[in-house]
Amino acid sequence: MGIKYLRIMCNKIFLASLCILNLSIACTSKKTKKQLSYTVTKHLEHSNSIQNYVGTPNTKDDREMLMFSDQGAWFAYSLPNSESSSVGFSGPFLMTQENGVWLSPTLTEIELINSKDNKIFNWKNTANQNSYASHLEQEYENKYLKIKQQLVYMSGHTALQKTSIINQTSEEIVLSPIFKGNLFHTGVQISKEENGIKLLSSKSNAVGHIQFANTNVHEIVSDSTSYIVKGSPLVLSKGESKSFLISQTFIFPEYSWEQEKLIISNVHFDSVLQARFSEKESELKTLNQQRKPNFTDEVYAKVLAKSHLTLQNNWRIPAGELKHQGLFPSYHYEWFHGFWSWDSWKHAVGLSHYNPELAKDQIRAMFDFQKDNGFIVDCVYRDTTIEAHNFRDTKPPLAAWAVAKIMEKDTLADFVKEMYPKLKKYHDWWYIERDHDQDGLCEYGSTDGTLIAAKWESGMDNAIRFDDSKIVKNSEGAYSMDQESIDLNAYLFAEKLYMADLAEKLDKKKDAAIFRKDAEILKKRIQNQFYDSEDGWFYDTNLDGTAFIKGAGSEGWTALWASAATEEQAQRVKEKMMDPEKFFTRVPFQTMSKDHPKFNPTNGYWRGPNWLDQAYFGVKGLRNYGYNVEADQATIQILKGAEGLLEKGKSIRENYHPITGKGLYAKNFSWSAAHIIMLLMEE
Repeated sequence: MGIKYLRIMCNKIFLASLCILNLSIACTSKKTKKQLSYTVTKHLEHSNSIQNYVGTPNTKDDREMLMFSDQGAWFAYSLPNSESSSVGFSGPFLMTQENGVWLSPTLTEIELINSKDNKIFNWKNTANQNSYASHLEQEYENKYLKIKQQLVYMSGHTALQKTSIINQTSEEIVLSPIFKGNLFHTGVQISKEENGIKLLSSKSNAVGHIQFANTNVHEIVSDSTSYIVKGSPLVLSKGESKSFLISQTFIFPEYSWEQEKLIISNVHFDSVLQARFSEKESELKTLNQQRKPNFTDEVYAKVLAKSHLTLQNNWRIPAGELKHQGLFPSYHYEWFHGFWSWDSWKHAVGLSHYNPELAKDQIRAMFDFQKDNGFIVDCVYRDTTIEAHNFRDTKPPLAAWAVAKIMEKDTLADFVKEMYPKLKKYHDWWYIERDHDQDGLCEYGSTDGTLIAAKWESGMDNAIRFDDSKIVKNSEGAYSMDQESIDLNAYLFAEKLYMADLAEKLDKKKDAAIFRKDAEILKKRIQNQFYDSEDGWFYDTNLDGTAFIKGAGSEGWTALWASAATEEQAQRVKEKMMDPEKFFTRVPFQTMSKDHPKFNPTNGYWRGPNWLDQAYFGVKGLRNYGYNVEADQATIQILKGAEGLLEKGKSIRENYHPITGKGLYAKNFSWSAAHIIMLLMEE
């Protein structure tokens, strides 16, 4: 994608700001400038402090706190917890370089000096902090002054920080404002530029710009890692309010700083904030209107707000190698700063319920890297000097499911027309490259012949069913494990039906008929080969289909999710799923049965923890066969049992301990959030 396309996208992102080029960034008085009035609306209120963003980094690598971002920006902020005489927001946390580092404890601290006695106003123990999906805010107060700070994203490149100061005395107050910042050692250096400072990094081609108003600044002093900006004195009469507006921009060379600077110079903060209010209120309202009737209580509205915010904080605009916007699995874990294929399919389904355009781009982001033979890369990154794309394997075929779910929300055929030939090529790739004995049943494998990459391809890296697996060669650059997997073939069965639906949307009746016929054949194969009537469970088998690879895991209910099981098979699987000694734990439907000797949630990754994608497949599988009472019961127990999901402050985790409910591994995890949305939505 060229610069021209990126600038077009940039213009779309800026639309709200471009409509309001009517007020300068200069320090303003409410006596002379009309202020917009606004209130936090019903659905947006559910996001109030739903995530705990409080924390001040002690080092550049400090990840004790969560970080807030919006509009796909590659930088984020927190609310400070330190006691200080200055005010500001923690950060930014830069995802523009390395795998995420803090640039500064507080890049734009503000000190206010009383010109009467030359003393700095003290703000210790006076902060009142709130966060919303739209913005961050904090208030400081003493007997002289009240300060309100708000931070909102104007675009994917720029955050705006407004500081309003109110004189609470009966006398005139003259203030001398000072703005300052100190950098951690991150390879970023400060230099002066017109109206502010510039930040250049030796480790990234993204450039930072901090802009101050002309009328506020009379001196800038800086060295390579710190700066001080002295503002012109402010005179506040009794009850008067004045405000500063500071912009922080971190922009990649694909985008125009000159264009961004022009927008900043004419922006109206309250209009941008109102645009964010309206945007988030609309998205949250859309989500809440789609909830199942059994999940309309306010507690579920709040967990939807948390899920929505989790996805928002992981959203990134195109940059570097990434040609479309999409979501990280988690910004909070340093090795998740890229896009993964089956994560992307799951993110897209969650996003389709309130932001179909972002959902589409999440899918495009992976298909940008599709090989001529149909192969889809496992994961891709903005900067391959940090980490290389992984072409050693792909991930389970759920892309057609994601496109079909988007089609349900956006009935226009354009996106289906765009994606259909790519999806068809990817579907065919499985049978060409991953069917060792050409019997119509596929295996997980790798492109480099390694067993570890083949396990990664399943997405369930260390699941017990792969403990004794071996690798076999199909052709040059195409290898399979020596077992046929139930989940893979269930996904492929579902994909055939979704592809038939997409073909019919495009009036490709012949294709649709072939996909449906092939699906019926595969359905019988799944029912006959992978189901153990003695155990009442679906298992992987050897290549010949003559022996089960036992050890009950979450792959056993994918046939129900795909509607590939018989009614009798579904009933038997349901009985085991609802057994408290097996899968109906505190956080139900974990990755392997509780009574298995290798069950190890604490140190198991895929050997016991509850991953919410697998739990969702289980719940949806029950619904497909009419077990709605059990599905509702499981949904409630999942949400109540998983630590912190229904509470304010705690983030959504990568997975959960099924017995204790403890959150495990990465914080702020996207596919967990996406599947919470799916669990609660009417489908």
